[in-house]
Amino acid sequence: MLDLVPVADGSSASDALAHSTRLVQRAEELGFTRYWVAEHHAMPGIASSSPPVLIAHLAGATERIRVGSGGVMLPNHRPLVVAEQFGTLEALHPDRIDLGIGRAPGTDPRTAAALRGIAAARLHAPDDFPDQLVELASYFRGDADVHAVPATGNAPALWLLGSSDYSAKVAGMLGLPFAFAHHFSSRNTLPALEVYRDRFRPSATLAEPYSMIAASVFCADTDEAARELALPAALQFLHLRLGNPRTVPGPAEVAAFDWTDQARAFVAQRQSEQIIGSPETVRAGVEELVARTGVDELMVTTSTYRGEDRLRSYELLAGAVGTASSSAAA
Repeated sequence: MLDLVPVADGSSASDALAHSTRLVQRAEELGFTRYWVAEHHAMPGIASSSPPVLIAHLAGATERIRVGSGGVMLPNHRPLVVAEQFGTLEALHPDRIDLGIGRAPGTDPRTAAALRGIAAARLHAPDDFPDQLVELASYFRGDADVHAVPATGNAPALWLLGSSDYSAKVAGMLGLPFAFAHHFSSRNTLPALEVYRDRFRPSATLAEPYSMIAASVFCADTDEAARELALPAALQFLHLRLGNPRTVPGPAEVAAFDWTDQARAFVAQRQSEQIIGSPETVRAGVEELVARTGVDELMVTTSTYRGEDRLRSYELLAGAVGTASSSAAA
């Protein structure tokens, strides 16, 4: 699972975080392998802004499931700090921590500049992401000039994340596992996976390419119910595209919204990239997506107005396609 920790209209960040705690525990019971949380800033509808803090809490509330970041946006942080944070997490929860690294800011330019302590104009400076990545890895290996405690000897599983072919190239050249954001960049999924596999070089981490994609999935008892379930998240994304980030709207607002032809077309296009339907429909969609992309793992993300609907969607998904404990499909 990829959890954005969605905040619904009329609820609070505390409510959203409490629901994620229940959700990760249920995910463990259902046999899911990983539970990742995102890094987004200055977004009223997303309560996941500090992955290491949230990972510590979620790992402490569970026993077996891997918990990680999807991801830490490395340009927002000093590599030494990230190494210390995730070394601590790995020391506390051995062999259960994933460090997914991304290079996008995860926010607007003004907030990104504040996070990095620089002037907004400097956001367009030459990209030093590869150097940051090399520095981060050196702290876990213990061959950096600075001795990062407890990072040295406590390296989490490192993944590179991407929504284009940039990180695909880097992941391939470094021989690292690669996770692609199919849920918001589906047209780039196949090209990026092809680049990753073509550029892959065996490493101490991997002998062969290992890939995962994240897809939006909404599952309900019927196709019609699933389409209704998916509408609030679609409207929230439409607001974001219009420059008005907000909480997940409720059914009344969805019904009262001025659905112009352009708005309907936008939502239809977005939902065409998602898997929405009854358990039977979702199973077919998952099988088709995994076969088409050839990925080793599928990560699913679901955002709904009501937390219980999100939990039920995951339960139906697990029943329909199985989880890693019983199936290679999810």
